[in-house]
Amino acid sequence: MAGIIIKPRSRIFHGHDWVYASEIQKTFGNPEPGDLISLKDFKDRPLGCAIYNPNSQIVARRISRRTQNLDEEFFARRIGQSIDYRASLDLNNQLCRLVWSESDGLPGLIVDRYGDHLVMQTTTIAMEQRQDIIAKTLLELLSPTSITLRNDSSMRKAEGLEEEIKMIHGAQPEPFTVEHNGSIFEIDPANGQKTGLYLDIMDSYARVAKHAEGKKVLDVFCNQGGFGLACAKTGADSILAVDISESATAATTRNAELTGVEIETVTSNAFDFLRRHEGTYDLIILDPPSFTRNKKSVNDAMRGYKEIHLRALAKLNPSGILATFCCSHHATREIFLSSVQRAAVDGRRTLRMIDSHTQRLDHPIITTLPETEYLKGFTFQLAPNR
Repeated sequence: MAGIIIKPRSRIFHGHDWVYASEIQKTFGNPEPGDLISLKDFKDRPLGCAIYNPNSQIVARRISRRTQNLDEEFFARRIGQSIDYRASLDLNNQLCRLVWSESDGLPGLIVDRYGDHLVMQTTTIAMEQRQDIIAKTLLELLSPTSITLRNDSSMRKAEGLEEEIKMIHGAQPEPFTVEHNGSIFEIDPANGQKTGLYLDIMDSYARVAKHAEGKKVLDVFCNQGGFGLACAKTGADSILAVDISESATAATTRNAELTGVEIETVTSNAFDFLRRHEGTYDLIILDPPSFTRNKKSVNDAMRGYKEIHLRALAKLNPSGILATFCCSHHATREIFLSSVQRAAVDGRRTLRMIDSHTQRLDHPIITTLPETEYLKGFTFQLAPNR
């Protein structure tokens, strides 16, 4: 098997599974993009096998510490293990992420389940080349009505892959609804945002909403209204949901109608809205898209997070609640918390932390792969100024 020899002190010797171009000492056997290759250390000792793409900054992604074959048996075993893990969790495995890339030993493969419908995404060339095997495996294990391929992720560009959306099994489904804790969401796998819903944050909806009864709520970056719907079901006095996307606010309105609750929506840039809007609120929720896509822009992103927190804190009533989230793995929990702290200091507010959030368990975190932990959040209560 063709492969690479890895330089001393590379991250793989500390448990990571990625090999960057700068960490390669030698390539042997003329591997092609998408091939399965062997990994060896600088003393010619085996380190397992990996998928290979010399056109990516991440040249190799280890899939096993042993020799494997990327055949039907391999995918049946790995995907089967992923399904079994979700079945063991205390969550609705009909509405969850069934396969999540490196966290399930399948780098670049994502599969989300919405009842009888699956949405699949491949972000590495190796998984792209084996889409037919993967689809066949999913059909055999789950018998879905449809499989939508949502290969419109910006991450594909780093692997030299084009973006596309197409059906790989069944007819394109008409928009359908799913239920989560009493909230109804409309799903359009081929046309909606991402793969349908932000499944990773759904556990936090109820945890934030428990503070909403009788409260005036502002849901900023509302997307499809998940937090607002949960707050309405809990008995919030009023809810205003804000998003820059007209399709997002329209989806929020539609989901509120389906759920049988009232949510007022505003289509606006969040920064502009918070600067110009004169109202104050008892509960403010901030769930923005990632402000940074790489390490170089983390400091700039943190300035953006600080600004949005500063503006939100100015609109928080005494003893009010602020729930805030960050979905970039480049911004660690400590860095994100620091941005909130700096905003509180500048705003002369005192915050006490009453909850801490992370991604749902169907997005498992591998302790030696920090990139698998990306979603973090905090719920604070405004304490009396001292």
